[in-house]
Amino acid sequence: MISLLGTLLAFIIVFGIIVFVHEFGHFFMAKAMGIRVEVFSFGFGPRLFGFKRGHTDYRVSLIPAGGYCKFLGEGVVNPGQKLEPDDYNAKKRWQRFLVIAAAPLANVLLAIVLMAAVNMVGVDAPAYLDQPPVIGWIEPGSPAEKAGLLPDDVIRSLNRKPVSTWTDVEMAVTSQPDTKLQVEVERGGRPLSLELLTENLRAEKKSKFDLGYAGFFGKILTQVRMINKNSPAEQGGLKPGDVVREIDGRPVYFYQFIEILEKSAGKPLAVTVDRGGTPVTLTVTPRLESGVGKIGVMQGAQSVRKQYGFFMAITQSLKENAKLVTLVVDVIRKLFTGETSTRQLAGPIEIANFSYAALKLGLAALISWIALFSLQLGVINLLPIPVLDGGQLFILSIEGLIRRDLGPKLRQIWLNIGFVIFIFLIGFTILNDIVRRLPRGWRSLIPF
Repeated sequence: MISLLGTLLAFIIVFGIIVFVHEFGHFFMAKAMGIRVEVFSFGFGPRLFGFKRGHTDYRVSLIPAGGYCKFLGEGVVNPGQKLEPDDYNAKKRWQRFLVIAAAPLANVLLAIVLMAAVNMVGVDAPAYLDQPPVIGWIEPGSPAEKAGLLPDDVIRSLNRKPVSTWTDVEMAVTSQPDTKLQVEVERGGRPLSLELLTENLRAEKKSKFDLGYAGFFGKILTQVRMINKNSPAEQGGLKPGDVVREIDGRPVYFYQFIEILEKSAGKPLAVTVDRGGTPVTLTVTPRLESGVGKIGVMQGAQSVRKQYGFFMAITQSLKENAKLVTLVVDVIRKLFTGETSTRQLAGPIEIANFSYAALKLGLAALISWIALFSLQLGVINLLPIPVLDGGQLFILSIEGLIRRDLGPKLRQIWLNIGFVIFIFLIGFTILNDIVRRLPRGWRSLIPF
């Protein structure tokens, strides 16, 4: 019950902020252009409550699946109809274009501002994500091993698209399950081309999403997060924040760390750590527990603190959002071409769950999620689909090119097509969310 209430609260917070900013973009620009706003609504359907100020009814409506601004005269206009000066259709096309475009741009601006704020406050992020994609460990039996990839290979490109960090690699691989990828690597200073067939984590019953998996990992160092009292780690002198570099003189990465400990019960290990920039070597003896060796620590990937001054925070936010826009556009393209599974689409249920997960992680995580979701909404709303802002911008652009308004009948057909597409997309994403929650055996019966 608590989880359900928390999920609902998180969804209301996230969706409420994003929808408000989106509709405020329409509202602000309409007022600036001298257009009368008759309704400013959070949600669709019947009015629940609100207040009226001036010509505008500010309301909350029954169905919390978005929101809208209603302008005077908005909709299909009959030829020869007399228009009021503050009527939407009495304004020039460029003015109407700005009013429509202001909403998705407001969402993009929100993403930039929020990400800049997070950059100023500072967040801890896995250090390896910004590092060059040099392979440190390969899972036995994985697609990477089958493809012939080796530790110390430097990944240069995937499907002829250059990659410079592990972030680039992970985004490329996870968005393409069950896909043959042409991998260009550098091995011993020489270029090498290999073919990698990614796995589908959903098909392998490791995820409810269709995500690509390769089985190679970077040189991810292990950082000690917490140490149990009277544990071998405490007795050996390990401290929270220590970054494990070597065990018995050999470099060890995140995925090897636990494996080595579990096989070394009762055996003293020379563990070299980085402690505040200084190398320290300690002797730690794993204790036999439940048949394996353990030292009593909670570990994670090495993290770095990312924090910037005011101007650098804005610059970094612009870079991050530009990169994310490129990613969103690429995913949309792949959805249309069939390169990416439609199972990666998330509907209201998944959005609510992501929101709750971010809320539990803290304010910085929640703000980052709002920024990401707002950016995605802004970009998607620019698509030329009739019911989206992009559909209206498309019509206004066509009318500008032909220098006349489209006829009422053609506009109505366009709106009807858009309504059908909108209902289909909402229904499909909700069904997608429900399917993810079915027992694994049942999912295979769903034909999409």
